Amino acid sequence: MDEGRVRKIIHIDMDAFYASVEQRDDPTLKGKPVAVGYPAKRGVVAAASYEARRFGVRSAMPSTIAMRKCSELVFVPPRFDVYREVSNQIRAIFRGYTPLVEPLSLDEAYLDVTDNLKGIRTAWETAKEIRARIYEETRLTASAGISCNKFLAKIASDYRKPNGQFAILPDEAEAFVATLPIAKFHGVGPKTAAKMRALGIETGADLRAQTLDSLQHRFGKSGSWYYNIARGRDDRLVQPDRERKSSGSETTFSEDLSDPVQIEAGVIAMADDVWAWCEKANARGRTVTVKIKWADFQISTRSQSLESAIQTRHGLHEVALDLIRSVFPPPKGVRLVGVTLSNFRSQSGSEAAELPFREM
Repeated sequence: MDEGRVRKIIHIDMDAFYASVEQRDDPTLKGKPVAVGYPAKRGVVAAASYEARRFGVRSAMPSTIAMRKCSELVFVPPRFDVYREVSNQIRAIFRGYTPLVEPLSLDEAYLDVTDNLKGIRTAWETAKEIRARIYEETRLTASAGISCNKFLAKIASDYRKPNGQFAILPDEAEAFVATLPIAKFHGVGPKTAAKMRALGIETGADLRAQTLDSLQHRFGKSGSWYYNIARGRDDRLVQPDRERKSSGSETTFSEDLSDPVQIEAGVIAMADDVWAWCEKANARGRTVTVKIKWADFQISTRSQSLESAIQTRHGLHEVALDLIRSVFPPPKGVRLVGVTLSNFRSQSGSEAAELPFREM
């Protein structure tokens, strides 16, 4: 692309993806508050339909709380194989418009349509046509955000949900960001937002008033990112071969555990799940992280980096067990454990790509 040429970026986000697939495949669920997940005491909502969201049901919410909020809530077990299949259908549609597709998860992706394969003049019309194609082929709706960079496109995709699209034009970017509450900024999590509010930074305009030096002093490497997005700037390219940085798996136990033998069994099971993916991807990593969620929902992590990549499942077991044993005897019950392998090198020497945590 020519230097200085304005890019056309679309962020596509499927509407309540998992729940919508379930409502599509079982017509009796249409119009009902649906939660993908399990209603068990230790269950967690993986996704909620828009009908459920009206009652305050959200993804990652404990099932017991979700049921209290909505007594009519219908729980449906997740079918990740089906969601992946539908996601592949949708990505095939994207590739008909541009080779520059960067999937973020099964239900969202960035597309650079500056030079699109259909020769459509505007990104707005491109997004409209893509959304129509998705509905035609899958009977599912998608929302789209359109702008000159990834940061703005992602923000825009939330503005006309569900089944709509919204554009932030380049000459509107600074004014748009100025009025945006800081918690709405992609890349600003709850802890950072709280820290910013404590400093009097409530909106994009407040963030823009900070100097680069001040932001770097308070937020380290992220300071320059915050400085730029306060001005609507984001130079990141849409990367079609987005590299995976980690492979992880985690599980929530049916009850809080304090027995080291049972906790270790959970860690071994998660390590086996991670290793199965590594074998399939022909990738090896050298950093192991164990995550522990305690009974009071506090989270601890323990990590170790080795000089060379782990080559065997037994090797992964050894490191993961050493890490979990560093918290024994557990000071309180353990609700969840997770194992992640990162710092990947594939067997050919190139880096492998990110596999998000998934509930078991």
